[in-house]
Amino acid sequence: MIRIESAYRYQFRQFARFEDFFKLEGKTAKKAHNRHIRSFELDGRCYYIKNHAGVGWKEILKNLLALRLPVITSRTEWKAIAYLRYLGIPTLTPVAYGIKGLNPASRRSFLITEDLGPNITLDALTRDWPNRPPPRALKQALLSGVARIAGRVHSHGFNHRDFYLCHFLLDLSRGEASYDPATLRLILIDLHRAQVRHITPKRWVIKDVGSLYFSAMAIGLTRRDLLRFMAHYQGTDWRNTLIRDEKFWLAVRTRAESLYQKAHGHPAPRLL
Repeated sequence: MIRIESAYRYQFRQFARFEDFFKLEGKTAKKAHNRHIRSFELDGRCYYIKNHAGVGWKEILKNLLALRLPVITSRTEWKAIAYLRYLGIPTLTPVAYGIKGLNPASRRSFLITEDLGPNITLDALTRDWPNRPPPRALKQALLSGVARIAGRVHSHGFNHRDFYLCHFLLDLSRGEASYDPATLRLILIDLHRAQVRHITPKRWVIKDVGSLYFSAMAIGLTRRDLLRFMAHYQGTDWRNTLIRDEKFWLAVRTRAESLYQKAHGHPAPRLL
């Protein structure tokens, strides 16, 4: 099965079979486990293709035993992209996807998206903040931007499962003006493990927000910064969310500190 968005059918008219897409050549951008991401050009435009090989029964059983749905094909990310766009959250632009095979352990698939243009991950942008603090207005704009995206997706049945700063991009297509706190644009990517439901289970919300907090623990945030994030995430005054949602934020902190201890071998800095 192959699906191509109508706006791109002419550009990809010569690709009639699944193998035509799977054999596309390009420059490797990322390769991990059963996924291979490459960039390529077609008719003067740049795209990315993510190939999924079969995950194998071992991976499927491991996920099921952990009460997680295994990610078998690119259809998961295709649907997640569509849902984020429906919510009005900047993300990837879908072009095409395809799936081949009936056996879930050996099923292959691909996903093609448009190149996003100039950008920088928030992980890279904030890495030197402890030594070179950013302008206050920029930091506040980024904090509130990330918080509002997180709050919106979680309140609409979406959880990311890889919710780290490295999966938020700052759009740099406007050059220096891209850093304008009043108009900066954040893009959420890497959605291959995302889940969409009517209501996001609390444990998955805690995992997402805890992972995000963990990824920001070493960038020089203050307690005031965290309180500002909490207020924007919940859409209320920080005092209200500290009282009303105390157990939630304690669980988020526990999750983040556990990840930090595992990654660094020593206790995390205590900010909350």
